[in-house]
Amino acid sequence: MTDTFTALSDPTRRLLLDRLSETGGLTLSDLAEDLPMTRQAVAKHLAVLEAAELVASERDGRCKRHYLNPVPLAKIARRWLGRFEEVPLAAMSGFHGPAGERRVAQTQGCGGAAHS
Repeated sequence: MTDTFTALSDPTRRLLLDRLSETGGLTLSDLAEDLPMTRQAVAKHLAVLEAAELVASERDGRCKRHYLNPVPLAKIARRWLGRFEEVPLAAMSGFHGPAGERRVAQTQGCGGAAHS
């Protein structure tokens, strides 16, 4: 799963996945179109996505067509996001906002008065 997170950490690779989710079966030339990089750079990004099993490829004559493989993404959603779908609001009752707000609350003590 680490490979999946590493692959998803790059905005160019996420853009390639977005393109493949809209239209599967794209070639390297199709994917590289309008990107501010060489086809070789796009090929390196595709290799990372393939290593993470986020992209599957197949030969079509002389062309190599690329497809989104949603399985690793579904596994992430189930493992990391699914558990937060129905979080009871009471579970967040101790949350005070960003870290800075928590620090202010902690320096004021339990009664709300600032320490001198």
